[in-house]
Formats: sequence, C-alpha cells, structure tokens
Amino acid sequence: MVAHVHGSTAEPRYAVLFPGQGVQRPGMGEPWRHTPSWELVDAVSRASGFDVAELLLTADQETLSRTDHAQISVFTASLLAWSEFLRQEPSAHVAAVAGHSLGEYAALVAAGVLSPADGAWLVGERGRAMAEAARHRPGAMAAVMGGGPEQVTALVDRARRDGAELWVANHNGPQQTVVAGSREAVESTAVLAAGAGLRYSVLPVTAACHTPYMAPAGEALRRALDLTDFAAGTLPVVANVDAAAHRGGDHWRDLCARQLVGPVRWADTLRVLHEDLDAAAFLDIGPGATLAGLTRRALPGATVERFKVAAGQAA
Repeated sequence: MVAHVHGSTAEPRYAVLFPGQGVQRPGMGEPWRHTPSWELVDAVSRASGFDVAELLLTADQETLSRTDHAQISVFTASLLAWSEFLRQEPSAHVAAVAGHSLGEYAALVAAGVLSPADGAWLVGERGRAMAEAARHRPGAMAAVMGGGPEQVTALVDRARRDGAELWVANHNGPQQTVVAGSREAVESTAVLAAGAGLRYSVLPVTAACHTPYMAPAGEALRRALDLTDFAAGTLPVVANVDAAAHRGGDHWRDLCARQLVGPVRWADTLRVLHEDLDAAAFLDIGPGATLAGLTRRALPGATVERFKVAAGQAA
C-alpha cells in the first residue's frame, strides 16, 4: 500500500519517477508474471520485435547488458509496475511524471501521451540505433561524486581544452554528475578528478550516451518519431532536456530527439516536480531503487517511496 504523507489522511500529490538503463537484472519480470498486467508483455513484444518475456524471465546478465535488450526490458518492467500501481491504488493522486533518460518513454506512456505499443516501438528503435552507434563509435561514461555541477563542468571544460572528447551527460544531483565521451577521455579524466578531490567511477557501459557520439542514433530515432502520434495526454511530463513541464503534443518529437544527444537535467527535474508542480511525495516505480536514492540526496526531507517489484506494493 502507499503510505500517507506525514500521517495525513489526505492523499499526497505524487510525482512518479521511471528509471533508465542500468537497473536491469535477471528475472526482474518474475513478480509480475501472474498479475493481470502481464498481458502487456505480449503487446510490447509484438510492437518492438523482441521476445520480452524471455528477457524478463530467463535472460542472463550478459544478455541484458546489451543496450537494446536493456532498454526494452526496463521499459516493460516499468509499465508492469505502473499498471499494477494503478490497479492497486486507483485513488492515488499523481500530479506529474518524469523518467530518467530511457525512463522518459515509460513516463510518456503513463501520462497518456504515447500508447504502450507506440512507446514500445520507439524504445525498440531507440535501443537498436544506440547499440549500432556505439558499435561504430565506442564510448564510455563515468560518475563523478563529491563535487557540485559547476566543479564537474569546469573539469570537463579543462579536459576538452586539452583535446579530450568529453561532455557532461547527466546532472543527477548536487553531488553526482555523469560524464561521457571517448574511452581515452573518460579514463584520462580520472587523474584530473583525483587532483580536484573528486571520486570518479567508470561505469560498465560501452556507449557515450547523451553526447554527440549518439548523433547517428538520433537520425534513426528522428525518423521513427516522425511516424509516431503524440496525444494530448492526461498528466504533465517534466522533460530531461529542459527540465520543464510539458503536456502532450507533437513537440515531444523534438524533445525526444534532443534528449539522445543532450544532458539529462535530472536534479532540475526533481526541483520542478517539487516546487513548481507541488509534488508532496515521490514514487520510484520500476526496477531498482536508483531514483529513490537520487531523490533523497537532491531533496533532503522529501517523502520518497518505492513501488517494490518483489512484493508488488509500495514500501
């Protein structure tokens, strides 16, 4: 069940958050296998061209680490959790939604801007395009912790003045920023980070997401976006690229295309949900607990809950 905020009997205004690639794990679909929502898996499989049931139930970590497999798996698991949340908590007051990178597509489905089938098709096309772009131009990413965004931006600027191909990829919070670029640039910047007193952790990925390295994938995604209908929707979605609340409509084609090559403004997204859209509580829905942790660090004192995959209920 969803807990009431601060002991109040009134339903809180929730901001629902959907995770991105990286939270996938073997067997993450098992808790939903016998729920009414499982019928979504067949629909997503037909629309995307992937055997999603196999990915959610039997695929190993190596299989799930492939960009295209990871994205459709996390997207589907998020939709299953959202569907069960609505079924179990029909009176919950959702004020707005947002998703981190890939999670933005689940957020658009939750908001009624995309149909589940269209969302699945776009995620499939996006994942394939990104995997192809990474094969032709491998990259890397690293999390930088212990310093504010201005300090990390200055670090990136210094690296680029030295000729490195490096960009800020995710503004995740006041003390966590993700950088991305060439493998050489990401590895060599570790020395600069250590000299600045920052913690630096290279991530287990082979793509430089949210950088110009994804431009070829952006071209393929744009073609898919141009063939997709974006409805008016029922909820505001705070977009990654500008941290602004948007209703549905065709302007999402541009927002989604820009997101692929531009940084994710997640810390600003959380602030907009909390301050501008008056969300009193945050619900991390889908696999993992990454967004719950980022929210607690970015908004100390905020009410943060998870819709637990294992139990199918909030905790």
